[in-house]
Amino acid sequence: MKTKNIFNYLMLLFLALQLNSCVSTEAEQKFDETPTERLNKQKSELNDLLLSPAEGWKAVYYTDDSQLGGFTHLFKFLPNGKVDMASDFDADTDIHNSQYEVQLGSTVSVVFTTKNKIHLLSDSNNSPLAAGKGFLGDFQFLYYGQENGDLVFRTNRTVKEVRFVKATAQDWTDLAKNKASIANMTGDINSPLFRILETNDGGTVKKYEFNFNSVTRFGLAAPLENVNAETLKAAVAYTPTGITIKPAVVVGTQSLTDFVYNPTDKSFVATGTNGATAAIKFTNAPPRLTEDYKIFLEGGPQITIGYIAANLSTAATNSPYAKSVLDKVNATLAANQKLARVQIAFNDPLNGNYIAYTFNGGKATIYHFFTTTEDAVNKTIILTDDGWLGGTVASRAFLKVLDDEITNPKGLYIKKETFTIYYTNVIYTYASASTPFRLTNYRF
Repeated sequence: MKTKNIFNYLMLLFLALQLNSCVSTEAEQKFDETPTERLNKQKSELNDLLLSPAEGWKAVYYTDDSQLGGFTHLFKFLPNGKVDMASDFDADTDIHNSQYEVQLGSTVSVVFTTKNKIHLLSDSNNSPLAAGKGFLGDFQFLYYGQENGDLVFRTNRTVKEVRFVKATAQDWTDLAKNKASIANMTGDINSPLFRILETNDGGTVKKYEFNFNSVTRFGLAAPLENVNAETLKAAVAYTPTGITIKPAVVVGTQSLTDFVYNPTDKSFVATGTNGATAAIKFTNAPPRLTEDYKIFLEGGPQITIGYIAANLSTAATNSPYAKSVLDKVNATLAANQKLARVQIAFNDPLNGNYIAYTFNGGKATIYHFFTTTEDAVNKTIILTDDGWLGGTVASRAFLKVLDDEITNPKGLYIKKETFTIYYTNVIYTYASASTPFRLTNYRF
């Protein structure tokens, strides 16, 4: 072999050895830590991160935003494996202390090892959906790193993403204010029975019937116009000033999530730009008005409906306000007497129209006669006084709180329901047009 060729060959061999040496060194550097060492390093990193913020961390935990809302939790991790925690899961927003661990498994996780507020979401005794599954929550969170200062976790059982963001002193102070927002959204016995969601993109208004479950913090908004076929889901989380909704409500080209409570009209309003808004409003009028009342008008068939306490007192369609009215009536009766029925007869060929109040314990039935008219615009039937039978004015006074609801001058909305209770009888409900009074009745 010529000297020049030998030299070129040796140079190529030298370069190849150098290249191999570089690759080997990089590989060795890349894998100079064992999996256990890398996990231990990540464990130390996570523990330092948990301890680092002066005011701890905040997480709005949606265990399953397809059927449950969000629950705000605040965490202040302490050096001795303790953690201070508060949440808006229930009325108790006080700080509670418990223990936590940063554990090694297939990955690094933070585990809340002794009972605290976070465990209420996995407690089988709290099961608003499937029995025994609680609120589908977890208390072990697998660490997936940081993003824009947030700690990114996934739940151990359901692999749902949960983010810890740095909390502020104001977050801890304001958490108790969420209780007021919860009360405003849930309403009380005097709140109107129905809700609507109304969007306005600055020109086009869309209306939805909004059904909200205060326990699951989840709502469905069904469109009220035929041209709109989109049903919206709303996973609700509470804030000191109102609520947030997930996913966002799309109004035109804008996505609105933050709804602020308006104490004047008790609505929750999200405001965008150029006149775009979305609002959740309470209303006494059912979002979907029916003409089911017409069958009860003068000239119609003989028909009787009745509330029977023994069978219908626990019906979900009885409003809390109606229950309170019934309780007030019963509270005035003797110990062995209770209101047994509120039976309303329409177009009886012998006696006309009347309400029969019947009682247990031997108390005599009291009758209130009435005439009927309709409000065709508001789709209500109005029951107007036409005299009484049984007792005296003074002895009937205890019935006034109930009778005034049934014969209120604004009328009643009547709805033929699609469900039955105990028996195959058709169910009708009637609701006051001016108060949150609604009672459930069999048709006879």
